[in-house]
Amino acid sequence: MENSLHKDFINKNIIISGGLGFIGSNLAIKLVGFGANVTVVDSLVPEYGGNLWNVEPVKNKIKIHIADVRNEKIMRRLIQGQDFFFNLAGQTSHLDSMKNPFVDLEINAKAQLSILEECRKFNPAIKIVFASTRQIYGKPQYLPVDEKHPLVPVDVNGINKLAGEMYHVLYNKVYNIKTSVLRLTNTYGPRMRIKDARQTFLGIWIRNLLENKPIVIYGDGCQLRDYNYIDDVVDAFLLVAGSDVWNGSIFNLGNSNPISLETTAKLMIHENNAGNYIFTPFPEELKKIDIGDFYSDFSKIKINLGWNPEVSIDAGFRETIEYFRNNYEYYV
Repeated sequence: MENSLHKDFINKNIIISGGLGFIGSNLAIKLVGFGANVTVVDSLVPEYGGNLWNVEPVKNKIKIHIADVRNEKIMRRLIQGQDFFFNLAGQTSHLDSMKNPFVDLEINAKAQLSILEECRKFNPAIKIVFASTRQIYGKPQYLPVDEKHPLVPVDVNGINKLAGEMYHVLYNKVYNIKTSVLRLTNTYGPRMRIKDARQTFLGIWIRNLLENKPIVIYGDGCQLRDYNYIDDVVDAFLLVAGSDVWNGSIFNLGNSNPISLETTAKLMIHENNAGNYIFTPFPEELKKIDIGDFYSDFSKIKINLGWNPEVSIDAGFRETIEYFRNNYEYYV
């Protein structure tokens, strides 16, 4: 897959919002290897995922702008002359979105509309890939969840992310801005946030393992989840960016082998060669927005673009734990 993707990005100008975060930094590193001219923009807000260490391998080969996507003037300047825009900046914490709904609204909805307006006015030829989330589906009415599933978000974050992705689809339909949307499931791997569970619960699980603390599972641990390793997710972004046939389209990512949270914990402990887990009742504030079992039907992107997750969960956890064991000081 890598050889076929490479040619689409040689000498191309690429901007990545949230580029110092988990997915953005991994994208930047891959694109530098492809010979692209990469610009990353990130606010480095402490509660979010940005971390300068994430781009350490390519820090002298990319342009870094510490800026907020809510700043229209800066984004207007940065998007000009760019061929591709990987739009990854966002507020990802479901709980934070309930506590600070207007901040979530500004970042995940209003800023997205502003970015699209700047692109329409100053770079209408740019190709944009927007990172959305499975959270917009809410509690599944059937499994696996495909793109036709009803959209009933259970929290403010899901509602605002839905608005953000709908703006992207609309601007393709009305203004012919080349946009595509990826609805991500549980992405994990090197450079994810492990300080806390703001980005994904897997982050704090890994931190607990490395600190010889038990993994804490809310509920009975039977909830099913699907997971995607970061390398597979990066490939999906690049595949969608390189294809104009699917402009205006929305794709699920996912995995055809969902496992329970308890099995997830056991696999992580196995790859770490140490650790344990405990069960605890759901905190009331989380119980109200829990979605139960969830796993995606990703056949649309598989059939039309040939994407399929290739990294096994065993290998993915092994690589992830090893990375953070070697770089622990930069992430906690």
